[in-house]
Amino acid sequence: MSAIDDLSFFQRVATRGSLTAVARELGLSLPAVSKRLTQLEQRLGVQLVQRTTRRLDLTAEGELYLEGARPILQQLEELESALGNQRQTLRGQLRINATFGFGRRHLAPVLSRFAQEYPDVELSLELTSQPLSLLDQGMDIGIRMGEPPDSRLVGHRLLGNPRLLCASPAYLSRAGTPHEVSELSAHNCIVLRQDGSDYAIWRFHKEGREYAHKVSGSLSSNDGEVALQWALDGHGLILRSWWDVHEHLASGALLPLLTAYEAPRADIYAVYPYRRHVPRRIKVFVRYLAQALEARLPNAPEPVRNAPG
Repeated sequence: MSAIDDLSFFQRVATRGSLTAVARELGLSLPAVSKRLTQLEQRLGVQLVQRTTRRLDLTAEGELYLEGARPILQQLEELESALGNQRQTLRGQLRINATFGFGRRHLAPVLSRFAQEYPDVELSLELTSQPLSLLDQGMDIGIRMGEPPDSRLVGHRLLGNPRLLCASPAYLSRAGTPHEVSELSAHNCIVLRQDGSDYAIWRFHKEGREYAHKVSGSLSSNDGEVALQWALDGHGLILRSWWDVHEHLASGALLPLLTAYEAPRADIYAVYPYRRHVPRRIKVFVRYLAQALEARLPNAPEPVRNAPG
């Protein structure tokens, strides 16, 4: 194996954190992968990882080797990308990360069609409850709700995605319809425990002013599909993204509430690590995904301005 092959192999080991996962990904046996790692350590004359029965931890030498490997591999990829951009056939691997709900409902069908149109691209979709760190986990593209906070990532807005407060007609007929944020105290609010410690604080804006309200209710979950189903069953109010509830709003199964207020948006972005030459496969996929999502999801409504609460 060449030194470049060794760098690429070790980066895969470090990002996957499991020799079993690496073996599965490379289509090799676990003993073959373990032997290759041992041979690499013998060639370098240092121990790169601490092996336990459950995980791999990088040694100080392993951290140094990985830190040096990343810019070398990125420069090589950029060089190959610059050459590959001259070719018509789209090739290479795309490793994509998204959350479970959006990934299952919208991203997976788009990837299925993309694979049919570009059969020479190897696609790998990893769905997680929380977004992965692209830089640490070796992902090429992440699909995120909201702009990327990391300045080392490039973000392309794919689709507008407001967050809407809504409830079923059955719940509203029983509990009444709130017209002001302060009235949320009188309602059973279905809390989704995700993305931070202030999940029980619902925030809204109206005419330049912020309204923050700590909500409570008898039901909470860390899964968006579960929380949505509870709202459809008539248990209470829910604050969810447009992509998740637009079909239920169109059918009347859910009704929008506090439409004069605007919750923090969660526009959908494709993000990827900054590099001088972006691989053509990434550019093509991002454009393809933007067009596909626009076709799958109707335009989100604009917030009502200067309307009574």
